[in-house]
Amino acid sequence: MLDPIGSFKEIVNQPEDRIDLGRAALAISAAGHPDLEPEVWLTRLDEFAYGVDDLDSLRRRLFSELGFDGERDNYYEPESSFLDVAINRRRGIPITLSVLTMEVGKRAGIKLEGIGMPGHFLLRSPLTGDYIDPFFKGELMDEAGVEARFRQVSGVPAAVKFGPGMRPVASKQEILARMLNNLKAIYKARSDGRSLEWVLRMRLALPIIPRDEVRVLGEALALQGRVTEGAAEVMAVAEEHPELAEQLRAAARSLRSSLN
Repeated sequence: MLDPIGSFKEIVNQPEDRIDLGRAALAISAAGHPDLEPEVWLTRLDEFAYGVDDLDSLRRRLFSELGFDGERDNYYEPESSFLDVAINRRRGIPITLSVLTMEVGKRAGIKLEGIGMPGHFLLRSPLTGDYIDPFFKGELMDEAGVEARFRQVSGVPAAVKFGPGMRPVASKQEILARMLNNLKAIYKARSDGRSLEWVLRMRLALPIIPRDEVRVLGEALALQGRVTEGAAEVMAVAEEHPELAEQLRAAARSLRSSLN
C-alpha cells in the first residue's frame, strides 16, 4: 500500500475528470491519522447516498436526518479539516462539508460544483442553478443570497462590488489545494514542522501549485532540525526552474545561515 503522500500524488496527477476527490481528501486525512483505512470511510459515504435521488433528498439526508452542520467551536483545529472527522462528528469547516456533500451526491448521481468564494466555500447545482451552503445545514440560496452570505462571513461592506468573479467554480485540484492551504496556515502558525512537511509535499504534488512554494517546505524541514535537507530541496527546484533560481537560492542561503 502506498503511503498517504504517494497515494495523493497518484490520485491527483490525472486528468480532472479522473481525480477521485473523496479518495484524495481521505489521503489528506490519512497523513494526519496514520491508522486510517480509507475504504472504511468510503463505505460510509456509500451508505449516506443510499435512497438519495435528487438535491432535496440529498439535503434532507445529510442535514436533517444525519445532522451535518458547521464546526463553529473548533473551526481552526486541524481535525476540523479532515474528511473522516467530519463524517464521524457530523461537523466540519465549509470546504470539508462541501467535499462530503459532493461525494455523497456523486454516488447518488447528483452533480455539484464547488464554489471557491473568498473566505467561504459553497456548492452549486448546474442543473437547477441553486447554491448550497453545507456549513449552514445545506441552506439553498440564489445569487443574492450568496452575496449576502459573503458579506456575512467576511464583513465586507456593500460598497465593495460582488460579481461573478467572487464565486468561481473550483476544480478538484483547486479544492484540494484549498483544503491543504487551511492546514498549512494552521501548522505554520503552530510551528509544527512535521505536519507542515506532509502538507507541503501534498500541495507541491498538485500541478497548479507554484513551484516557489518549496520555500515553505524548506522552512518545515528546518523546524525539525533538517536545515541542510531543507536547503537541498529548495536548491533542487531552483535547478529545475531557472526563472525561480535567484529567489530560491536566496531562500536556501537564508536557511543555511541558521546553522551559523
